Amino acid sequence: MVSTTEQIETETSSIAIIILAAGASTRMGTPKQLLLYQGRSFVHHIAEIAIASVCKPVVIVLGANTEQIYPQIKQLPVQVVKNLDWACGMSASIKSGLELLNNLPQKIEAVVITLCDQPFVSTQIINQLVDAYYSSQKPIIACEYAGTLGVPALFSQRFFSELAALQETSGAKKVINDNINEVFSLQFPLGNIDIDTPKDYEQLLSITRATDEVQVKCKSLN
Repeated sequence: MVSTTEQIETETSSIAIIILAAGASTRMGTPKQLLLYQGRSFVHHIAEIAIASVCKPVVIVLGANTEQIYPQIKQLPVQVVKNLDWACGMSASIKSGLELLNNLPQKIEAVVITLCDQPFVSTQIINQLVDAYYSSQKPIIACEYAGTLGVPALFSQRFFSELAALQETSGAKKVINDNINEVFSLQFPLGNIDIDTPKDYEQLLSITRATDEVQVKCKSLN
């Protein structure tokens, strides 16, 4: 007898995930992919979250600082592609990830696109995108936060060519907005938090420390 979990994994085996981690982190002043969060680098953290999801394969797009970042993920069951045109913007990274998927032997029905610097993206959120794709029958599932729709987001295969045609700094959000009637939204308030500057990172660490302290106190009371 097949368990529910096994059924879900079988049904969603053709949904891939692309993690965009090619940026130069100019506002941070150091590769933010390597910043520590919960005992791991950002890139290792999001890779493990993706690996634990129902999405397969997991594709990570690197670009700037590849030589420093790659060792963080080389032992993980992910496929890495280097975007040589990373300086051209997010569109080039999306295109690089899709090119890898298009060259795989298996048929990819849809793809989740996510970033390296949204620390509160979880395996649960990724799986909810996939669940909503099947239950809503909508071809685009986007996270909703701060009054907007954005990534992480899932796109059915019919939008791959549109994603690949994005130019320069345009990202997946443009495809979402251009096809708004095809979109089902998933509430993810913490999706608004991304890490671009040293101040952002310090605030994240402060939140994490405060949360850890609360958890320790709760355990001691129990």
